[in-house]
Amino acid sequence: MEIREDVIYARQSVDRKDSISIESQIDFCKYELKGGSCKIFKDKGYSGKNTDRPEFQKLLVEIRRGRVKRVIVYKLDRISRSILDFATMMELFQQYDVEFVSSTEKFDTSTPMGRAMLNICIVFAQLERETIQKRVTDAYYSRCLKDFHMSGQAPFGYQLEPTVIEGIHTKKMVADPETADLVRLMFAMYSQPQTSFGDITRYFEEQDIKVNGKSLFRTFLSQLLRNPVYAEADLKLYEFFKSQGAAIVNDAADFDGYNSCYLYQGRDVKEDKDRCLKDQILVIAPHRPLVTSDVWLRCRKKLLANKTFQNGRKATNTWLAGKIKCGRCGYALKVTHSPSGCDYLRCTKRSDHKGCTGCGTLRKADFEQFIFAAMREKFREFKHLRGGEETVNPKITAHQVELAQVEAEIEKLLDTLTGANATLLAYANKKIEELDTRRQMLSKAIADLTVETMSPKQIELLSGYLDDWDNISFDDKRTAADCLISSISATSDCVKIEWKI
Repeated sequence: MEIREDVIYARQSVDRKDSISIESQIDFCKYELKGGSCKIFKDKGYSGKNTDRPEFQKLLVEIRRGRVKRVIVYKLDRISRSILDFATMMELFQQYDVEFVSSTEKFDTSTPMGRAMLNICIVFAQLERETIQKRVTDAYYSRCLKDFHMSGQAPFGYQLEPTVIEGIHTKKMVADPETADLVRLMFAMYSQPQTSFGDITRYFEEQDIKVNGKSLFRTFLSQLLRNPVYAEADLKLYEFFKSQGAAIVNDAADFDGYNSCYLYQGRDVKEDKDRCLKDQILVIAPHRPLVTSDVWLRCRKKLLANKTFQNGRKATNTWLAGKIKCGRCGYALKVTHSPSGCDYLRCTKRSDHKGCTGCGTLRKADFEQFIFAAMREKFREFKHLRGGEETVNPKITAHQVELAQVEAEIEKLLDTLTGANATLLAYANKKIEELDTRRQMLSKAIADLTVETMSPKQIELLSGYLDDWDNISFDDKRTAADCLISSISATSDCVKIEWKI
C-alpha cells in the first residue's frame, strides 16, 4: 500500500509589500507538521478566482492517486476564492479521505459545523475579491472622466506628451507622426471585404515596413483592429457598443465624433472577439481619433463574422482546430503523436483523466481526408446558389455573439461535473441540455443567414480552394473549413457535421 504524505500548498498572485510571500506562507504551514516531512506545491503569479493553476492541478492529480493525507495552507483564500470551486474541492477531499488544514484559521473538516464555517469564510473571500475589483473599476471611471491618462504605454500610433490637469501633472495621447499613418493603413486595408490578415502582413513584409522594429504579426494586427481607442466616438460607435451590452459612462450627446474612447474590462472578463461586451466599460477619451467610425466598424464587424480558433492561439497540427469535438463528452479533440509516427485525434477530457471514455481511434490524416471529401460534396450541392453584393448581416453578428456565450456556458458547466455532488450534477445536466438546444438553433440560424449573404466572390474563392486542395496553404485550408463548417462531433463510430451552408 502506498504511503500517503502531508502536502503544503502556497499561492501568491502578485508581489506587493503588503502581501505575504510564498516562502512565509510555507514557514507558517510547517508549524502544523511538528517536524514531519511534506511535499510542497506553489503557484506564483496566479489568481485564486479559479483553479487554472499548474501546481494546484498537479496537487489534484496526487490526491486522485491516493498519495495525499493532508493539505495545509496558510489561509483559506490561498487555495480558492470561488464558492463553486471550493465546494468541488471539499467533495474531492472527502472522497479520497484527505484532511484540510488552514494554519491561521483553525477548521475541522470532519464535522458539519467545521464544513459550514469553511463555506461561510469562502463566501466572504469571494465578496472581498469582487469588492476590490469594483474599487479598481470605480477609480478608472473617475480618472477617465477627468481626462487623466491611464497607466502604461501609449498604443501603437500614439505618443505621450506631458500636460497638467487640475494642477496634477499627467500625460495625454497625441498622434505619432511616424506610426499613425501605418495604423490608418492597416484599418484601410482590412476594411476591404476580401483583404485578410495574411494579405496585410505579406504587404508589410514585402515593403519592409516594421512595427516596433519587428515584422507585423497577425496577433498584433488582430488586437490593434479591435481596439476602439483609434476610432472617432460618434453616435454610430455609441449604438454599436450599446447593442453589444457594454456599460457606457458618457451620455449619447457626448459622442460627437471629436474625441476617441477607451474600452476597459474587469479582470474576470477574458478577451474574446466573438463574445458580447457585457461587463466592459466604454468611456470618452481626451485624445483625437486616427480613423473614422465607419472604417473601424467595418473592420470590427468583419472580425465578428470570422470564427476564432482557440481564442487566438495559432493552430499548427490540424486545419480543423477549434471545430472538432468529442462525440461523447463535447470536449475538444487534440492531435497526439504516437511513437510509430502516426498522428491521432484524442479527447482532451480523457487526456486530463476526467472520466470520458474517449472518441475511439481517429487517425488525423484519414479524418481530415474524410472531412475534406464531405466539404467538397456539400459545396457541390450548394454551388448553384449565388448571393448579391457582399454585406455584413447584423443578425449573423448578433447570433455569433450569443452562440459564443452559449458555448462558453456549456464549457463552464462541463468543468463543474467532475467531482460534483448529486444535486449539482442534476442541475448542470439539465442546464447543458437547454443550452445545447439553443446552440443548435443559433447554428442553424447562422447557417441560413450565411447562405443568404454569401457573395459570388466568396463562392469563387471557396471553389478555388477545394479544387486545388493539395497545393493551398494550411491557413487557406482553415479559411475554407471555417466558411463551410460550424462544428464537428466525432467518434470512431459516428461523425456529425454542423454546416454553415
